[in-house]
Order: sequence, then C-alpha cells, then structure tokens
Amino acid sequence: MNGNRETVTIPEQRLPIAYAPDVVVVGGGASGVAAAIAAASNGAETLLIEQRGYLGGMGTSALVPAFCPFTDGEKPVVRGVGLELMETMKAAAGEAYLRMHRERLDWVPIDVEILKRVYDDAVLASGAKLLFHTFVDQALLGEDGASIAGLVIGNKTGRSVVQAKLYIDATGDADLAALSGVPFHIGGESGELQPGTMCYVVCDVDKARFDRFLEETGQGGQLPDTVLEAQRNGDLPEGRKRVSGIAWLSDTVAGFNFGHVFGIDGTKAEDLTRGAVEGRRLIDVQLRFLRKYVPGFERAHLVHSGDQIGIRETRRIVGDYTLVVDDFLASRTFEDDIARNAYFIDIHLANAQSAMAIKRLPKGVSHGVPYRCMLPKGKSNLIVAGRSVSSDRPVQGSLRVMPNCFAMGQAAGTAAAMAAAEGRTDFRAVDVKALQRRLVEQGAWLGDGERSGEIAGRLAEPLVFAKEDDE
Repeated sequence: MNGNRETVTIPEQRLPIAYAPDVVVVGGGASGVAAAIAAASNGAETLLIEQRGYLGGMGTSALVPAFCPFTDGEKPVVRGVGLELMETMKAAAGEAYLRMHRERLDWVPIDVEILKRVYDDAVLASGAKLLFHTFVDQALLGEDGASIAGLVIGNKTGRSVVQAKLYIDATGDADLAALSGVPFHIGGESGELQPGTMCYVVCDVDKARFDRFLEETGQGGQLPDTVLEAQRNGDLPEGRKRVSGIAWLSDTVAGFNFGHVFGIDGTKAEDLTRGAVEGRRLIDVQLRFLRKYVPGFERAHLVHSGDQIGIRETRRIVGDYTLVVDDFLASRTFEDDIARNAYFIDIHLANAQSAMAIKRLPKGVSHGVPYRCMLPKGKSNLIVAGRSVSSDRPVQGSLRVMPNCFAMGQAAGTAAAMAAAEGRTDFRAVDVKALQRRLVEQGAWLGDGERSGEIAGRLAEPLVFAKEDDE
C-alpha cells in the first residue's frame, strides 16, 4: 500500500444505464436472497447483484457448516422464505442426508453445492433477475443527498449504472450504506472485532468410529478435552478451547467451523487477504490435529476450504432505532416488529487471551426486531437487511446469523415491493401494519402476543462472560 495516499484524478466518464428496475438488492447472502424473492414475488421488478458467481454469502463462500437455529427451543420463530429454502435444500440432499437431519430445524448441516442451486432456482422462479461477478463501487446521490439516484457497477462487461426506485443493502458489511454516507459503528469501543474463521469440508472420515470415541471419553462433539490436550502439547495454537461445530453431511463427510484468525476487518481487502492465507495455514494444522488425536479422522482428506474467511462482524449502521442489549434481555416486542429472534448473544473472543460473551434467552422466548432498525439515518430510498442493521454490539452478536438474515431480508424486500406498487420512493412511507399483515400472510411469524413486561423479570441478569463458549 502507498503510505502517502497519493491521489489521481480520473477523467469524467459517460456511463450507460444498464438496468432500471423497481428494486435493486446488493448482496446475495441469506438476507439478499430473501429480499430479492420477497420483492419479486410481491410484484416488483427486481435485480439482485452479487460479487461472486453464486448466491449464499457466508453459507456458501465461507463454508459456514450449518444453519444456526430457526427455533426458540420449542417452535420455529424464523419461518417464511428462510425456512422454506432450508427445507428445500434438505429435500434435495437425498435420502441418506434426510435420514440424519429430516426433523432438524436447528444446526442443520449445509450442503453447499445443493444450496447454491436451490438459491438460483428460487430467486429466478420469483421473477427476479440475477447479475453475478459484479461490484458496486459508487453510489450516486440525488440533489437532496437523502436519496440514491443510481449505482455505478463494474464487471467484465465494463462500468455502467443501475437506476432503481428503491435500494436494499444486503451486503452484510453495509457497503452500500457506507458508500451513500450513512453513519455507522464498527466493532467494539476500542475497534476490536470478532475474529474470522476459515471453514472447510473433509471426506474419508468415519462417523461411527468418532461417535464411539465420544461415548468412551464422555466428552461432547466439540472435543474440549482433546483440544486442550493438543494445545498443551503444542499441536494446536492457543485460543478457542473447543471445536465450534462439526456438521455431518454423511457418515464420511463433515464440515468444520474450528478456530480463529484474529484482527481481521472484513471491510479491508488487505485483511481479507491475510485472513485467507493464515486461514488455510491453520486448516493444515487442524487437519494434522484431527488425524493424530481424533479416532475416525485418521484418513481425513480436505476437499474444500472457504473462498474467503468467514466474517462475523463489521459495520453496524445508525438507524431510526438501535436495538440494544436491554431489549434482548427483556425480550421486548415493538409496534413495528418485522421478525423475531431467539438466537443467543454470541460474541467471539477478540484475541487468544480475551473472553467470550454468551447470553441465552429461556426456551420458548424471543424478542422483536423493529422495522426502524433497518432504516438508515438520512436516507429515504435505502433499507439495510442482515447483520449490519442498527444495533449495539452485543445484539449484533445475536442478530448476525443466517435465519435472522432471512427474516430481515424478507421484510425489506416486501416493504420495497409495497412502496414500489404505491409509487413511493421512501421506506418510511410504508404502512408498517400492512407490511406486518403481508409478512404473516406469506408465512413469517411475528409472535403470539407476548409482551416484554410478562417475562422481563426472569431475564434481568447481566451478560455472562466466559473463557470459551459451548456452541
């Protein structure tokens, strides 16, 4: 990098308008997929722009091995588009997979190649258009500065402009919001960020032998005793004291979310580059650990590592409402709820010596996610869905997972279609009660009338900080 930050002036360009849809969705992860399907299914001409050649975000590009829970331990709280997509993937994965996971709604292993096709088919069937291998590198603002007038995109075809009526930022990093001048926070008070993880898939393993080992040692599938032994022997680096998760796709194939690469800012290409290199090196260390210490993995063969390191947090926008930890602890319901969340607060250690923050709601309990969290300050025709909505850092550690991203994306896409149908270009003009009715009609769940006061007394506890987590 040029430390002096010298600059050049780029000559003025006249760019063609390549697309002019009602709604453009930027980012094809869980929130973007759900947003595009919802917008198009509700009648809006919709374009979904994705930088890679496939959809799925962290679930496909970073090989996150399983969907986080869709339930509150008793019932699904995330339903609608997201739950339907997961069930479609399960059905397409074959009988052997279904025998293992047919009834599961929580921690369902992701079959990446099947999920890519499921997303392709669902988005196209909704009527939305796809544009892969494309970056948005500039937001063109209207004269008032409060609206987006167009996006400059770049791809193999060249540079061009997309002019839409309404814009959905589903990048996960609030990239479009940042380009548009929306204020945001990033990380903790000292700028610390949750670490990245390079996930991967191995084959030639023996699940039956592994299960016998767990039974004989009396330890859970996260192998805390085995990991600690390897760390004491110098065969694993210090840091996380257990395997976060092993997701079994079959009796011989498993996906891993294991270990951390620290100090990665997912909004910086240099950090993503370092994360890719260090992440692949760490996989090699972990494979040698598995073959040496874990029965059933003696012949483990690496078949796929993430296209990029998995990122847990970057920007959080400043929105019309900021969801805070007290809202989570009191399981508050809001008048403008567009989703429910029951996933626990899960903030991974920022370095090998720091603590993790874990806080769970009781079974059967969830909190609301208000529409206002997705509305960025100072912008009218932009809405943000996914992990970068307006929240404090603890709540971001809960909202960031794929089921919640599906729910927020479905709400954002439905709101965009409703606004477009009425000729409006302001997300704050959407009738929220009508939006809620539409979401429920389309399978979403917004609760059964629970209110924060009924259960707040059971939850008035501080966050619990632990040296390691159990998920």
